[in-house]
Amino acid sequence: MVRITLTKPSDLAAVADRWQALEARADPSFFQSWTWVGCLAEERFPDPVLLAAEEDGRTVALALFNRRRRLFVPEALHLGESGAGALDSVFVEHNGPLIERGREDLLPAVLRAAVDAPVAAEGRARRRRLVLNGVGEKYLQAARAAIAGGGYACLLRTRPAPFVDLAGLRRAGVGFLQNLSANTRYQLRRSARCYARSGPLAIQRPAGLAEAWRFLDELAALHQATWQQRGLPGMFASADFLRFHRTLLARTLPRGEVDLLRMSAGGQTFGYLYNFRFHGRVLTYQSGFDYAAAGPHEKPGMTCHHLAIEACAAEGVDCYDFLAGADRYKTSLATGAVPLHWLEISPRWSVEGVLNGLQDVARAWLGQGRRP
Repeated sequence: MVRITLTKPSDLAAVADRWQALEARADPSFFQSWTWVGCLAEERFPDPVLLAAEEDGRTVALALFNRRRRLFVPEALHLGESGAGALDSVFVEHNGPLIERGREDLLPAVLRAAVDAPVAAEGRARRRRLVLNGVGEKYLQAARAAIAGGGYACLLRTRPAPFVDLAGLRRAGVGFLQNLSANTRYQLRRSARCYARSGPLAIQRPAGLAEAWRFLDELAALHQATWQQRGLPGMFASADFLRFHRTLLARTLPRGEVDLLRMSAGGQTFGYLYNFRFHGRVLTYQSGFDYAAAGPHEKPGMTCHHLAIEACAAEGVDCYDFLAGADRYKTSLATGAVPLHWLEISPRWSVEGVLNGLQDVARAWLGQGRRP
């Protein structure tokens, strides 16, 4: 018999111990690990709610939410996020409750409890809105199963997350370049040749935390220059974003869970990649490329990813994950993609539920109108 409870934790350090114990018995993404969830958790979860599922005295599921309350509308639980724009600029993907390996059958019950179970010591249950951002296909299906007894699941958007299946290429005896289109291979080789005129291409990792922070600052400067030239603020315009990642680097570097790479030709830097390494996967989270110094046929972004992918293949990495987005360079280099969803579950007759229902009908109608 599985017992699911919602509590307001007073000590997130105690949550960390419980989370990490379950993490060892689960198959989490990096964004479900305590490395990510616990980073600046006291700030990111100012009104935390912890969902726990217990079976035979063993924790089989955990989820950490932040609760947001407003007048006249149901309170909202945000999975793995604060619900506040500045704090959520770090952008979670491959999100979801942490579930013991082999117990995905619990997902509908976990989501249902998050919608309508009472928070311990707070009295009667209240129907609430559940915000699930950056979740995979199994969570979308679980959300639909969870509302079978009432409620409304609104799919706000879906984005592909392209990836390179390095393990699959290895099994097939196919090199990374062999798998690409002739045009993509030509562009990568031409760019590498152009950069090599300045000297050998090289990848450098930081020797310690001080150098890692310097790499991140230099990456941020290149990133900001590119986006500001396009009239956009860039991710590192947010002080919260930079502070979160400086803190995260201090957590990930000793654990080998980060790949902060400086790419150079003849000692001249042309780009940085800020990637995470977790359970045989490399996740490409952020980057900064020197487009200003690039020659006509030099492609700093493509070349940085090419070098990183080849290094990952040589190191036995199973998957190079580009995360969400259908950018052309991602689709050109990828071998496949999985969908990530942004969705909400609302009480059916709440204001949000009615509005979400109307928006869903409108989207379906407009979609039908565009069909040939």
